[in-house]
Amino acid sequence: MEGDPERRAPDGRLDEFLYVVGQLAWRPDAGLQGVVDWLHRQLGTEIALIDGAGAVELSTPRFPEEVLGPLGPMLTRLATGRIASAVTEIGAVHLRLEAVGAESPRRVLVLAGPAGLGRRAASLASHTGSVISILHRARAADTALHGYQEKAHQLRVALFMALMAGDTVLARRMTTGAVPALLDCDRIRVHLLRCPPEDRDRLARAYQDSSGYHGRGLMVRCPVYDEHLICLIAEDDGPHDRDTQGPGGPVGLGAALRELVGDSPRYALGISGTHPLRATAEAYEQARHALAVAGNAPGRVAGYRGQEPLERLLPRDAAVGWARSFLRPLRSLPTLTLETTRLAMHFPRSGVAGLLGISRNTVTAHLTRAENALGVDLREVRSRATVALALAITGLYQDAETVAGDPAVPVAEALFHTRAAAAWAEGFLAPLDGTGHRRVRTTLRTWIETNTDAQRTARLLGNSRTTVAAHLRTAERLLNRDLLTTGSGVHDLVYAFGLLGEIPLAPGRAP
Repeated sequence: MEGDPERRAPDGRLDEFLYVVGQLAWRPDAGLQGVVDWLHRQLGTEIALIDGAGAVELSTPRFPEEVLGPLGPMLTRLATGRIASAVTEIGAVHLRLEAVGAESPRRVLVLAGPAGLGRRAASLASHTGSVISILHRARAADTALHGYQEKAHQLRVALFMALMAGDTVLARRMTTGAVPALLDCDRIRVHLLRCPPEDRDRLARAYQDSSGYHGRGLMVRCPVYDEHLICLIAEDDGPHDRDTQGPGGPVGLGAALRELVGDSPRYALGISGTHPLRATAEAYEQARHALAVAGNAPGRVAGYRGQEPLERLLPRDAAVGWARSFLRPLRSLPTLTLETTRLAMHFPRSGVAGLLGISRNTVTAHLTRAENALGVDLREVRSRATVALALAITGLYQDAETVAGDPAVPVAEALFHTRAAAAWAEGFLAPLDGTGHRRVRTTLRTWIETNTDAQRTARLLGNSRTTVAAHLRTAERLLNRDLLTTGSGVHDLVYAFGLLGEIPLAPGRAP
C-alpha cells in the first residue's frame, strides 16, 4: 500500500545515499567517511576501509581493529585480486570482506558485527564498495587533471620566459611535438588583464584548447603579480578567429578579454602595440604601462600610446659600444648573476626569486656581486636606470658585431648628447608642460631626486604623501607609464629629466 513504511524505506534510503555521494563527489577535499557512516546506519555493523598497504584508511568509531591482525593473509588475497569477497569469524565477531575497485593493490571493505549479514545486506555492502571505488577513481582523475593543468601552466610560463628572452628557437624546441600556433605567427600583441587572483585559472581553463594552449594565443598566470593574467595574442586574432574556443563557441581572444572587462568593474586591460614575436619583452613592457593607465580609462581598457624606447633612438654603434663597455665587468660573473640583475631591473626582488626558483637572500647576493663589479648602487634609482638602459641596448643588438676601437667616455657623451635623445626627452615630458600640470612635473623631478621616496618628496615640497601619490597617478595617465604598480616606467623618467639637464644622471660609470 502507499502508506506502507517498508515500501517507502528503500526510496528514502536511496535518496539519503545519493545525497551523501553527491556531497562527496563535488568536494574533492572531503573524505569518504560519509559513505562508511551511511552504510553503518543501514546495517548496524562496524566498518573499516583498509588501503592497499593493509592500514586503516577510515572506520567507524567502534570498529574492532584487533581482528585485522588475524585477517592479514585474507586481506592480502583480496588486495591482490585473488578473491573478490570473503566471510569469516574471529571469536564472536562475524566478518565480511569486500574487495573495492579493480586496480591492484585493491582496498578492502571490512564489516564486523555480532551476526552475519543477510543476502540483501551483503548486496548493499558490495554495491557501496563499488561506489567507494568509483569515488576513489573520480578523485584520482581529478588529481591527475589538476596535475596536468599545473604542468601545462608551468610549460606556458617557461614558453613565455623564452619569448621574453627573445629566443623563439628555444621556445619551439621546448614544445617539440605540440608546437603552439602562436609560434607560427609573425606579430603579436600582449594583453595584460588585471583581475582577482582566483579568476586567473578559471579564465585560462575556459579558453584552453586540447593541447594546453589557447588557439593562436597564450594565457599565462603572471608568476610575479598575483592579479595579472598575461595574454599573448597573434595580431591576426579577431572576432572571427576560429582557432580560439570559448565557452559559447569560437571567439577572438582579444574581443573576449574586452568583454570580460566590460562585464566586471574589478577588471582592467592594458594592450601593447604590435611587435615581432622575438620582441615579446618590449610588448610586455608596453602592456604594463598601458595597464597602469587602464584603471582610469573609459571602459578600463587602454592601448599603449608611448614613444619608441630610448635605446632604439640612440646611434647604434655608439650605443652598443657604450653598453658593452659599461657591462664588461659582468662577463666574469656567473650567468645567473647577469640574469638576476636583468630581471631585477623590472621586477621586485621577491618576484625575481620566484621567477628563478631561488631565495630572496640569493637574489640579494647576486645583486651585491653585480654592484661590486659595476661600481654602482642598485638601490639608487639613477644607477638602476643606467644599468637597465645598458642591458636593454645589449639585448636589442645582441647579434651586433664588435665595435672597432675603445668605446671611451667621449663616445658615451656623444651617445647621450644627440638631437634624437633630446627630442625623445622633450616629447616624453611634453604632456606635463601644460599650466595645469606644472606641479606634477615638479613632484616627479623631486621624487626622482629623493630616490623615489614619497615621504621625503612630500616634506621637501611641503605637501602631504596623499598629494604626492595623486600627482604620480596623474603622471601615469599623462605619460602612459607605470610608475607605481610595478615601477617599470621610472627608468624612462630618470633619463627624460637627465637628458634635459634637470637632474644629474647616475655618477661613476654612468653616462
